Amino acid sequence: QVQLVESGGGLVQPGGSLRLSCAASGTIFSITVMDWYRQAPGKGRELVASITKGGSTNYAESVKGRFTISRDNAKNTVYLQMNSLKLEDTAVYYCSAVHVLGARSWGQGTQVTVSS
Repeated sequence: QVQLVESGGGLVQPGGSLRLSCAASGTIFSITVMDWYRQAPGKGRELVASITKGGSTNYAESVKGRFTISRDNAKNTVYLQMNSLKLEDTAVYYCSAVHVLGARSWGQGTQVTVSS
């Protein structure tokens, strides 16, 4: 069992920055990939960025060049640095972990609101 706790969301103006954190605890040795997803009002959940255990990253086209995913293995924490935020980045952001047998764990989500 893995517990994921997100933090760092909030209200920011367009063009601003935020850094989200996701702290993992529990059976973290089984985690192979960690992701950030987001869900905007009235829309489905979409993948924002992923990072493997080896450090390979993948991004949605809509955030490439603006968002950076990283991990600190010593702290069992994954980060999402979000720069040049746009109105359309407003969503609840969820941290997720994929386990070696394919199961997925989710955090509770953190709200990001981009508004002037």
